[in-house]
Amino acid sequence: MTTADLYDAYVLKNYGRAPLTLVRGEGAHVWDDEGRCYLDFSAGIAVTAVGHSHPHWVAAVQRQAAELVHTSNLYRNPRQGELARRLVGRAGPGRVFFCNSGTEANEALIKLSRLHGMKKSGGEEGRCHKVICAKNAFHGRTFGGMSATPQEKIQKGFRPLVPGFVFGELNNLASFEALIDDRTAAIFVETIQGESGINPCTPEFLRGLRALCDRHDLLLLLDEVQCGLARTGRFYAFEHAAGVRPDAIGMAKGLGGGFPIGAMWLDEKHAGLFHPGSHGSTFGGTPLACAAALATLDIIERENLLEKIVAQSAPWHAALRGLAAEFPAQLREVRGLGYLVGLQLAGDPAPYVAALREAGFLVPTAGNNVIRLLPPLTATADELAQSVEFLRRVFAAKKNPGL
Repeated sequence: MTTADLYDAYVLKNYGRAPLTLVRGEGAHVWDDEGRCYLDFSAGIAVTAVGHSHPHWVAAVQRQAAELVHTSNLYRNPRQGELARRLVGRAGPGRVFFCNSGTEANEALIKLSRLHGMKKSGGEEGRCHKVICAKNAFHGRTFGGMSATPQEKIQKGFRPLVPGFVFGELNNLASFEALIDDRTAAIFVETIQGESGINPCTPEFLRGLRALCDRHDLLLLLDEVQCGLARTGRFYAFEHAAGVRPDAIGMAKGLGGGFPIGAMWLDEKHAGLFHPGSHGSTFGGTPLACAAALATLDIIERENLLEKIVAQSAPWHAALRGLAAEFPAQLREVRGLGYLVGLQLAGDPAPYVAALREAGFLVPTAGNNVIRLLPPLTATADELAQSVEFLRRVFAAKKNPGL
């Protein structure tokens, strides 16, 4: 049986997969089972942060796999302690909880909000539990994550959901403030909305949320699952808003460089809300997962990727905006930061994604008629330029079908 036959016969049909079987990757490129090479700017949906099969990452994972793979959190392991230290060094004084994915990291944030609300209400459980999120948000597919995600395509079929979530307009501080009452425990937003189309919080909005939280004793919770871990040219995307420091951060995707790992950082002030037994994860922070994450951080630091992303993204964004000027009937807007970019199209992106794939360029969609560009953080200036040429050829062909 072919791989396609095996999928047709045995794999749950809950994804709209492309007719493509990938078998190998190196850097910013992948190869299919017929030997064809593709420039990969989906990066596993922002997961293969340092590219495919980076030698340092591969060596670290191989070495750890030969030493110790799993112990559970009944015991300490040195890799987890070191990874926590390095993440705290980036975020500020606090502590880290490890899990396996972004939606699990966000569940931990939601549980944190409940614990804070109980403390805020003098120990009364359930009275102060409301969380204010943003319209068009995406926080995952667990019940807590879905409940914080006001999208019909995510919630349909799974109601009743977890109560206590209300929704304001992104970058409209007054709409968030109007939702605050004595039952509110936290404000929870993506620093840059990813799945809904690459919509950044403005620095002014984030600073305003921080002030609201300080004024009303609320937690400011930031979902940086997709936009964090250096993707925007800062280690955390909220660092673009000077003066903002959240109470907790959810992260995952690029943290493991391709190996599943998620994490919640929370500041020292609120770390005591958790105690033995209040939360846990069998596979969270295993030696192997932490070795992969440490190798990813090594590469980001040793190869000066933050500085390279800042330097290389500016001309890349300018070239993409040039495409919008060249093809205004098809490409309406370019938005995002660093290596997290959304191309707002005038219509359905699916034919463009298919044409790009046929041309040798892999990209995912997002939100309402948006193509996402998620190059690995190691992408070169030449590879960024190649992405623009792929797009130009496809836009030109759609404009002039005879080409």
